Amino acid sequence: MNKKMLAVPLAMAAALGLALTGCASGDGGASVSDDGTLKIDVPEVPMIEELGDFENEVNILAWSGFVEPAWADQFTADTGCTVNRKIFATSDEAVQLMRTGEYDLVSASGDASLRLIVDGNVQPLNTELIPNFGDDIVSGMKGQLYDTLNGNVYGIPIGRGANILEYNSEVVTDEPTSWDVVWEADSPYAGKIAAYDSPIYIADAAIYLMHHEPDLGIENPYALDQEQLAAATDLLKQQNEMVSEYWSPATNVTSFTGGNSVVGTSWEVLRKATQDEKFKSVLPQEGSTGWSDAWMLAAESESPNCAYAWMDYTSQPDVNGAIAMNFGMAPANAAFCEMSDEAKEHCDYYNATDEEYFEQVWFWTTPIDQCLDGRTDIQCTNYQDWTNAWATVKG
Repeated sequence: MNKKMLAVPLAMAAALGLALTGCASGDGGASVSDDGTLKIDVPEVPMIEELGDFENEVNILAWSGFVEPAWADQFTADTGCTVNRKIFATSDEAVQLMRTGEYDLVSASGDASLRLIVDGNVQPLNTELIPNFGDDIVSGMKGQLYDTLNGNVYGIPIGRGANILEYNSEVVTDEPTSWDVVWEADSPYAGKIAAYDSPIYIADAAIYLMHHEPDLGIENPYALDQEQLAAATDLLKQQNEMVSEYWSPATNVTSFTGGNSVVGTSWEVLRKATQDEKFKSVLPQEGSTGWSDAWMLAAESESPNCAYAWMDYTSQPDVNGAIAMNFGMAPANAAFCEMSDEAKEHCDYYNATDEEYFEQVWFWTTPIDQCLDGRTDIQCTNYQDWTNAWATVKG
């Protein structure tokens, strides 16, 4: 589903949600080239051709657990670049903070990265200046449409994970094979269902509809026209009557361990954090959404040399692995998985190098006006439309 190549035929892009190609002029339009390739215009932001002297510091926006003294102090010792970290709690917050111009780098998830690219907030990256962005980076995290546009790479992968179905096996005694247990009105677990608290969760509803209401014609859960968005919103409103809690990473674990929820969407690291064998997880037959995080460089970064050094340093297997283990996700650098028995166990748990597993995952991608499924005859709904729809779901 989330195949990752550039310059692909439009028919394949529409069916598989592939990366986009084309030239950038900044007017936000979409077109189809003679070879059937979808093009989306984005602002022209220059790419750095060569590096200079290190600045004194680098200001980094990050998810909790991505920037810690255990590896940041060594980076400072090696480069002289002091690492200033600010933690954000949501992708929306990350986007807002990046737009202030006060930060050099952000660990952006797919529901933030495309917004930052299309709005000209981040710059394309010269991967030749990042030696550790090489063959050891798993193929499934390269060339994805959420951070690769017009042949330009905007994100250096950090890690990824699927949004799995977690359940309390003492209550849900038969392993679920479908997401129907959280979406259908006759679910026996109504009132005990956990759901993710974000407009991007609309994509989860869209994936379910792709499989169970094919007449809607949804080909990519992040490319919804008005009718498709309305159908997903209706399904979410139906689910709202059964939801016990809309969770953030800070509340998911307690929702399950406290008994408030017995089934619902979750992350593997959160399920693991319950530390109770009765809590299990599965990737249902419809597939799922997921998240893939990458370092992105501000368009007008004041410390680009330190920023490039940080992206390269954190892409080496030991450091990338340390971040992945600390946060709880599959690392981007597969070489880490061979470094120790502990590393191998971690990689196995998070399916780090299992591309067959991740082919079932639609990674978060910001919905924009241009239809990411290849349609050019209509305008798709964008993230603001999704935000407005989500407000009607939550009430």
